[in-house]
Amino acid sequence: MQDDILKLACEVADITEQKIYLIDAVMNQTKLLALNARIEAARAGQAGAPFALLAEEMGKVASNITGISAQLRTAIQQSTSRLENVGAELILSNKGTRYTDIALNVVEIIDRNLYERSCDVRWWATDSAVVAALQDGSQQARAYANERLATILKSYTVYLDLAVANLEGKIVSCGRPEIYTKTLGGDASKAPWFIQALQTRSGDDFVVSDIRVSPLLNNAAIASYATAIRAGGAPKGKILGVLGIAFDWAPQAATIVQGVGLTAEERATTRVMIVDSNHRIIAASDDKGLLTDIYPLKPEGKRGYYVAEDRLVAYALTPGYETYKGLGWYGVLEAKLQTEEESAFL
Repeated sequence: MQDDILKLACEVADITEQKIYLIDAVMNQTKLLALNARIEAARAGQAGAPFALLAEEMGKVASNITGISAQLRTAIQQSTSRLENVGAELILSNKGTRYTDIALNVVEIIDRNLYERSCDVRWWATDSAVVAALQDGSQQARAYANERLATILKSYTVYLDLAVANLEGKIVSCGRPEIYTKTLGGDASKAPWFIQALQTRSGDDFVVSDIRVSPLLNNAAIASYATAIRAGGAPKGKILGVLGIAFDWAPQAATIVQGVGLTAEERATTRVMIVDSNHRIIAASDDKGLLTDIYPLKPEGKRGYYVAEDRLVAYALTPGYETYKGLGWYGVLEAKLQTEEESAFL
C-alpha cells in the first residue's frame, strides 16, 4: 500500500510538471505575440497606441502567470520530495517492524522445539533400560538398552542418535550403531555435554550445547542435550553416567528459516538466519556460511532493526521457553533495500 502511495505521488508530480510545461509554452507564445503587437503598434504611430498598451498588459499577465507556474513547480517538487521521504520512512518502519516480528517468530519456534528436546532427555534418562545399562552393566542389559533407544528413534525422527556413556565417558549403548559405527565404544569424556551433565544437581537439570559438528555422527551438525543418569532413575540418585541425545539440526533449522511468511518478491531479496551468541551463522535460508561465518550483527536491545548501507537488518533475541532459557541466539532477517536508481523504475 505504501509503495502504491509513493507511485501515485510520483505520477501526480509528473503530470503536474507536464501541465506546467504546457502553461509555460503558452505564456511564451503569448509574450511573443505581445512583443509583435507592440512592434506593429509602434509602426502605426498614434493610432496604434491603444494596441501598444494592450500588448504591454498582455506581456505583464504572461509574465505573472509564468512566475506563478514557477512557484507552483517549486511547491510541487518540495511537497513531492517531503511525501517521498515520509513515505520511504513509513515503508522502512513498517517493514522493519514486520521483519523484527518474523525474526522473533523464527527464534521462538526454535526455542519451543528445543524445549521439547530438554524434556525428552530428562524423561529418557529415567528409562529402566537406560538405567540398567549402567547400573547392571551386563552385556545383555546394554544390548536391551540399544533396542530401547532404537525404538525411541523410530518415533522421534528429529534425532540422529541417543547415547549412554559411563562415568569414564565410554559410550556403552546407542540407538544406531549400524549407521554411526564410531559411536558405540566411542570416547565422550572430553565432550562438553558429557562434562557438564556430570555436574547437574538433579534429574530435573539438563545441559545443552551450541551447534557443532560431531565426528562420531559422520560430521553431522547437531545440538547436544544431556543429563545425568541416576541410580533407580531417582531425581537425586547417585550419578551412574550420562545420556546424550543428538538433535538433527540442519534439516530442522532449514525448514524454519526457509518457511517464514514472505512474499515471493521479499523472499528474492531477503536472507533469513539464526545466529548463536557469538553471531556465528548456524542456519540460513541461502545455506551460505553455515557454522563458519560470523554475521556482523549490531543489536541494540533484545529486538529491533537498523539500516546498514543498502540493507535492512531486523533481529530478535531468544526469549527462551518454559524451563529452556535459550543460548543467546538471535533470529535475523537481512533485506536488500532499493536504491534511488532502482526506485526510479518502479
